[in-house]
Amino acid sequence: MRKFLVSMGFVATSFFFVLPLSAAEYEVEEGDSLWKIAEENNTSVAKLKEINKLDSDVIQPKQILEIDKEITYIVERGDSLSRIAEEHNVTVSEIKEWNNLETDLIIIGEKLTIKEVDKDPSESNKVEKETSNQEETPKASEPKVDKKEAKEVTQTKAENNQETKEASSSQDGETISVSATAYTAKCEGCSGITATGINLLENPNMKVIAVDPNVIPLGTRVHVEGYGEAIAGDTGGAINGNKIDLHVPTKDEAYAWGRRTVDVTILD
Repeated sequence: MRKFLVSMGFVATSFFFVLPLSAAEYEVEEGDSLWKIAEENNTSVAKLKEINKLDSDVIQPKQILEIDKEITYIVERGDSLSRIAEEHNVTVSEIKEWNNLETDLIIIGEKLTIKEVDKDPSESNKVEKETSNQEETPKASEPKVDKKEAKEVTQTKAENNQETKEASSSQDGETISVSATAYTAKCEGCSGITATGINLLENPNMKVIAVDPNVIPLGTRVHVEGYGEAIAGDTGGAINGNKIDLHVPTKDEAYAWGRRTVDVTILD
């Protein structure tokens, strides 16, 4: 009888939802081969060797092999495949293959399977060492700056900061170009309550956008190209800089919107 040992652990984060991590371990029996085990578990010999750090195809009875390691990631507002791939050190193509996705479009509440392979610690140390060396190199070649020039640069920076503050306090009528995605509050794990307390489940047709408050302050009335007049009433972990997320009543509308570059005009 085949013997499988299943271990369970939990991954927690303040930025996204991740379901339990599961890793299946297989105990090698007499007559087993990597090819046979790979075929029975819908994987490849190369993947088994990579996960278990095997230098050859030789395995021994009672040897424990890790078969797979994966997590289930629940898409949050503002997520994209590229961001999720970067977070988990995988590629967009791999995520699409694991989840049978034909496009890069994902929606809030969607569950994605992410397979993970432990990295060789020696490789990590090598990367850290190389990065450290690269960071230290510029120190030796930093040019000397005249004290008078340094004072002038500091003064210029202060003036620029003051100008930025003045500009942000008088944004009325300003138009900016942003990358816009869409979301719906009717999804698994969604409370429907925005960062400013708006209940989107009770007001499904209300036009609300999630923003980076450093770019568009919360409470600002705006006009979004192709969407209409809306209120900046929410935030999102992935909404940084010139990005917004539009609230729409249904998932179909979120899919239909996709990702667009639009103009946003500050009304007040």
